[in-house]
Amino acid sequence: MAEPGARQRTGVELGVGIGWRAELDLSIERMPGVDFLEVVAENLKPADLPESLRVLRARGLPVVPHGVSLGVGGAEPPSPARLAHLAACAEALDAPLVSEHLAFVRGGGIEAGHLLPVPRTRESLRVITANVRRAQDALPVPLALENVAAIFGWPDDELTEAQFLAELVERTGVGLLIDVANLYTNQFNLGLSATDALDALPLEHLAYVHVAGGYEHHGIWHDTHTTSAPEPVLDLLTELCARATPPGVLLEWDDEYPSDAALGNELARIRTAMSAAGEPG
Repeated sequence: MAEPGARQRTGVELGVGIGWRAELDLSIERMPGVDFLEVVAENLKPADLPESLRVLRARGLPVVPHGVSLGVGGAEPPSPARLAHLAACAEALDAPLVSEHLAFVRGGGIEAGHLLPVPRTRESLRVITANVRRAQDALPVPLALENVAAIFGWPDDELTEAQFLAELVERTGVGLLIDVANLYTNQFNLGLSATDALDALPLEHLAYVHVAGGYEHHGIWHDTHTTSAPEPVLDLLTELCARATPPGVLLEWDDEYPSDAALGNELARIRTAMSAAGEPG
């Protein structure tokens, strides 16, 4: 049971979506089968939204602001200015929720330049719980946190990532944005079983899911969001869907943008992977 003050889960049906990027605005506007969007909050001016987002919102597509710099995984409380920006984005987009990362991004005023894994200790959990509650109090809509891709782990971890997330959810009621590509990355790079993580995560608090592609270089998997999702990532999506029905699944593609047809094919592959969960083994 969540502790006193725990928040509601998101509980919003989203469908299959794609990450909105300025380079993809016209592609997304003319692409069939897009149910919702996600947009990087740091790239938005709430008072002056891109015309494409206004067009898509007018069609009824939900848009989720996705933060990359809040840093709830740090020792310092989240910046009030960053929280105010996320809140303003949510209000400008009439968003159903806001998502961010369970990540360490800065310390002592120095930016890491990357979404780093948090130390998974009891003391870290206590600090992050307080940070998440501050963020929830500052936002007008529910918050969901995403698991990150890693190329290293901290030596003194006391909990697995799934255990850490489960306890954080129990303490705060925060939603989960599960990135199956990140689970695959951590399995490839660190030997952490992705299916074990799915078994341990509280998927009843699932807000939505990320799918993305990457590539292997010198024995390390790089989660670049610049290629088609590999089959093992889609297999993990199927495994997740066999355990829970995700409210939404979203394709991330951040650079080296393909044709409209290729993006449409990726959305079709996602739907196929989701439906495979209901097929006899």
